[in-house]
Amino acid sequence: MQITRIEVYKFPVKLKKPFVISLGAFEYAENVIVVIRTNDGLTGFGECSPFMPINGESMETAYLVAGYLGKALIGKNPLDIEACSVEMDRVIYGNSSIKSAFDIALHDVAAQSAGLPIYAFLGGKNNKTLVTDYTVSLGDPEQMSADAQEIKDCGFQVIKVKLGDEPEKDIFRIKAIRAQIGDEIPLRLDANQGWSVDSAIRVLNELAPYNIQLCEEPIARWNYMELPRIRKKSPIMIMADESCCDHHDARRLIDLDAVKSFNIKVGKSSGIFKALKIIRLAEKSNIQLQIGGFLESRIGFTASAHLALTSDKITFCDFDSPMMFCDDPVLGGIQYGKNGIITMPEMPGLGASLDPEYLKNLNGFTINT
Repeated sequence: MQITRIEVYKFPVKLKKPFVISLGAFEYAENVIVVIRTNDGLTGFGECSPFMPINGESMETAYLVAGYLGKALIGKNPLDIEACSVEMDRVIYGNSSIKSAFDIALHDVAAQSAGLPIYAFLGGKNNKTLVTDYTVSLGDPEQMSADAQEIKDCGFQVIKVKLGDEPEKDIFRIKAIRAQIGDEIPLRLDANQGWSVDSAIRVLNELAPYNIQLCEEPIARWNYMELPRIRKKSPIMIMADESCCDHHDARRLIDLDAVKSFNIKVGKSSGIFKALKIIRLAEKSNIQLQIGGFLESRIGFTASAHLALTSDKITFCDFDSPMMFCDDPVLGGIQYGKNGIITMPEMPGLGASLDPEYLKNLNGFTINT
């Protein structure tokens, strides 16, 4: 089989309301779509959501780098995903976000060729219920409490809360949310690197009585050597996110005994191929896993959902971003049900694509053999 055509599109989608974290506020998901077509008539879709403060890419840089990657992969065998991954790394260092879009499209083609959904192609089973949380953006305590109440009223079973501001304000935010919604629904915290080491230890100890499942990335990613100290002093489980991008990062954190959980995002790992390497390391080291993402549509999160069915160590899902979009031009893909329960597509491949009419109106380019 041979890749005969690659299409790349800019895919900006306005959010229903700004998504605010300690690293900034975002009004649009500024994504990129990659379409791979083969001489056997198969078509694979992939998507990435570049996130400048985390993976150092934007929609514009991803779109540009996609040209280099597309030229390198045109004519290649899409079934040899490892060789394609090696080739992308040979062309350019980093750029994990746009590489992940190509990787997803390659897995879509390969799984279609095998006649299997991606999760089965990867050796997984659809034998557990995937349930997403829903996120409260960083803001005034009153607004965050109101947002949490709305999420609770919608039936979500877990609420994720963005923090990473001044420690005292963050503590007050959680207390305000608990006063509003009660103690029953567990909370997941995400500081997005916003605290100092001492502040993180203090905040996490003070918030321990408030039914907190975990806290993602409490300190700056470069300061990962301090994570073991925080882990030992925190009554709340610490989850590595920005400090765990690929399997090399995962190996380092495991050797340090830095954390007991990882948040895997295909946009950090360069795609499914390397994300699986993180999963295998986690399985050997008894590390709990969450599959998350950035601001992908249901195309990107369908890939993440397939990945979530590949290991029993994956117990948490953070798949809420598509529900924040003003538009949903995705055909097929995961479906959101009552209480945040995810329904998987069962056809061969990814099981998700972009509406052809919608695709025609996007800015893009094509690479042919």
